[in-house]
Amino acid sequence: MAGCDCGSEKTVLITACSGAANTGLLADQVARSLRADKTGSMTCLAALGAELSGYVESARGADRNIVIDGCPVGCGAKIYAKLGIPCEQHIMTDFGVEKGKTAITPDLTAEVAAAVKAKIAEAGK
Repeated sequence: MAGCDCGSEKTVLITACSGAANTGLLADQVARSLRADKTGSMTCLAALGAELSGYVESARGADRNIVIDGCPVGCGAKIYAKLGIPCEQHIMTDFGVEKGKTAITPDLTAEVAAAVKAKIAEAGK
C-alpha cells in the first residue's frame, strides 16, 4: 500500500474516523482527497479497530500512519494507540469546523484537505 510522500518512496497510510457527525463526513472526504492526490493510500479504520491481522500488519509496516479524526474524541488515534502503532493525527474541528453545525461543502473539503496536506508535508521533512 505504498503512497507518494513528496517524491519519496515511503509507505503512507491514511485512515479516517468517519463517525456520525458532519465532522466525520469531512474527515472521510479529506482522506479521500489525500488519496486522490497521491499523498498516501487509504486503509480501513474499522478493520484496524477489529484488529484484523492484515490491516494491523500493514499499519505496523507503514513508514507513516495519518489519522484524520473528525473531532477531539479522537477515535481513530485511540485505535492506533491501543494497537501500539504511532500515528499523526489531524482533527477536523482544529480547522474551524463546528461539530453538528458547519455545513460540509466541496469548497470547505478542498480548503481543509490542502491545509492537512501541508501539515503532512511539513511533518515529513
